[in-house]
Amino acid sequence: MQLQTKVTLKRATGAFALMDSLKRHGVKHIFGYPGGAILPIYDELYRSEAAGDLEHILVRHEQGAAHAADGYARATGKVGVCFATSGPGATNLVTGIATAHMDSIPMVVVTGQVGRKMIGTDAFQETDIYGITLPVVKHSYVVRDPRDMAGIIAEAFHIASTGRPGPVLIDIPKDVGLEEFDYEPVEPGSIKLPGYRPTVKGNPRQINQAVNLMLEARRPLLYIGGGAISADAHAEIQELAEHFNIPATTTLMGKGAFNEHHPLSVGMLGMHGTAYANFAVSECDLLIAVGSRFDDRVTGKLDEFACHAKVIHIDIDPAEVGKNRTPDVPIVGDVRQVLIDLLRRCRETGDLVNPDQTQPWLEKINRWKQDYPLVAPQHSDSISPQEVINEIGKMAPDAYYTTDVGQHQMWAAQFLKNGPRQWISSAGLGTMGYGMPAAMGAKVALPNREVICIAGDASIQMNIQELGTLAQYGINVKTVIINNGWQGMVRQWQEAFFGERYSSSNMEVGMPDFVMLAQAYGIKGMMISCREELKEAIAQMLAHDGPVLMDVRVTKDENCYPMIAPGKNNAQMVGLPIRKQLEQAVEFITCSNCGAQNSVTHNFCPECGVKL
Repeated sequence: MQLQTKVTLKRATGAFALMDSLKRHGVKHIFGYPGGAILPIYDELYRSEAAGDLEHILVRHEQGAAHAADGYARATGKVGVCFATSGPGATNLVTGIATAHMDSIPMVVVTGQVGRKMIGTDAFQETDIYGITLPVVKHSYVVRDPRDMAGIIAEAFHIASTGRPGPVLIDIPKDVGLEEFDYEPVEPGSIKLPGYRPTVKGNPRQINQAVNLMLEARRPLLYIGGGAISADAHAEIQELAEHFNIPATTTLMGKGAFNEHHPLSVGMLGMHGTAYANFAVSECDLLIAVGSRFDDRVTGKLDEFACHAKVIHIDIDPAEVGKNRTPDVPIVGDVRQVLIDLLRRCRETGDLVNPDQTQPWLEKINRWKQDYPLVAPQHSDSISPQEVINEIGKMAPDAYYTTDVGQHQMWAAQFLKNGPRQWISSAGLGTMGYGMPAAMGAKVALPNREVICIAGDASIQMNIQELGTLAQYGINVKTVIINNGWQGMVRQWQEAFFGERYSSSNMEVGMPDFVMLAQAYGIKGMMISCREELKEAIAQMLAHDGPVLMDVRVTKDENCYPMIAPGKNNAQMVGLPIRKQLEQAVEFITCSNCGAQNSVTHNFCPECGVKL
C-alpha cells in the first residue's frame, strides 16, 4: 500500500505570501515608497528586514524606485523589484516602467490598490494602473485572491526574465494583503505556462544560410544591439567576428557587447555614432544584426540604411524580425544560443573566410578611422565636455557608468569604452532624470564596484531628490554634472533646425548651487571650472569614501558631432572633424551634387551623402 504524504499548510496573509515568494526568487533588495494601500505589504516587509532577509531602499520619489530597479537589473541581469502604493504612487512609476519596457529590462513592479469592493468606485487614491500600463509592460496581474499570490509571483519572474525581457506589473488590493489563508509556497521554475514558449534554438537551415552569406561577403559588418547584452553573448560575438574577420558596430544599448579596444571594433553607429561606423554601414554588402531592432536613431533614413547589403537578423522576439527591415535570412532564437550553434557548425565543417577577401574592406575602415577620429577638443577659455568624460574614462576604466539623457549621454557613449553591463543608459525612451537613481540601483547590486553617473545640469534636476537616498544609505555613487547651463541637445537642435530660436532651453537662471545642495543633503560637493583642476578633482572624487556630486562647468555652446540630421542617411553626417590625411590625399573625386572634394576612399560624399 502506498502511503499518502500530507502537506502541512501554513496559515498566512497575502502580504506574507508575497514577501516569501520574492525571497524564494532570490530577491535581496527592493526599491520603493510606502502609502496607504500598500501598508499591509510594508508591514510584512518590516518583519523580513528585521530578520535580515531583505533590504528595502526608501527612495524620495517613486520614479526613482523604478529607475533604481532598472539599473539594478541592467548591472546584474537579474530581475529588479520596486514597490509603490495606489493612485499617484503607482502613476509615478509609469515613466520608469516605460523606460524598462523600451529597453527590454526585466523588472517586477508591485503596486498597492484599494480594497476589492472599492475598485471601480473612484475611491481615494484609486487608479487603474493595470489599464494605464498595458502598453508599456510585458504582462500584468491584478491579484484578486491571495491563494494565487505565490503562483503569480513565480509566473511574473519567469515572464520578466525569459524570452525578450521586460517589466511585469502586479497590482495587489489592500484587503488581499491582509487576508489570511492556507499558504502553499510555489518554487521558482515550477510554473508551466503553455501559451508562453519563447523560441530559443535557431532554425538549422537558416543558420546554414547565414554561414554561407558570411563566407561570400567581401564587406560584412556586425550590427550589435541590446539583445546581445541580455543574452550575455559577448564572448560568442567576439569569436564570430574573429572567425570571419568581420568589423563590429554597436547601438547605444549594445555598448559593451563587443570590446571597443578590439581592432575590429568601429564603435557606436547612428545619429551621434562614429563616422567610420556610419560609413561602414552605408557601404557594407552584408549586415548581421544581432539582438537589434533597426531603431530610427540608428538607421537614419530607413530606405537608405545599408541599402547595398543583404541582411541576417538574429533576435529572440519574432515581432522585431522584419518589423522595420525585411531580412534575407531571419533567425528567431536566443542570440547566444544561435551564435553557439552557428560557431559549432563552422567548426564542424571547417568553414573559414579567405583573409584576402575582406582585407581591402578592413583597410578602408582603418583609413576612415584615421581620417575621422573622435577628438576631444581643447578650448583656451573653458573645459570641453568631451575632455571631462575622456579623463574620467581613463581614470576609472573599469567603472559601471550610468547616464542621463542629452548631449552628455552621447559624448559618454562616444568616449567611454565599457565592458558588458557596464554601460547603463535610457536608450529607447530617452528618459531625463534616469542616471542617478539607476546608478543607485547598480551600486546597491554591486557594492564593491565603482559606479559613476554622467549627468547633465538639466537632467539631474529631474530626480535630484535621490541625493537623500544616497545620503541615508551611504550609497557610494559618484555623480558628475556636465554643466553648460542649457538643455544642451535641445539647444543644439534649435541652433541647427529652428533658426537659433532658443525657446525655453536656457537653464542658467535659477540654476542651483550644486555644491551647497549636495552639502545640504550631507554629501560631498565639488565644483571645477578650469582644466588644471580636472585630474586632481576626479582623483579626489574617486578616492572619497561616500557619494559625491561634482559640478563641472564646461563650454556652453559645444555641440555633439558627428550628427545625422533627421531624414538623412548614415553617410550624410555633419560636423565631421578636420581630416589631415584627406588634405594630403593624392586622388580626389568631385561630388556632382555639392561640388565637395572627396578622397577616393569613399563611395558616398560625406558632405551630402550622394553616391560618388
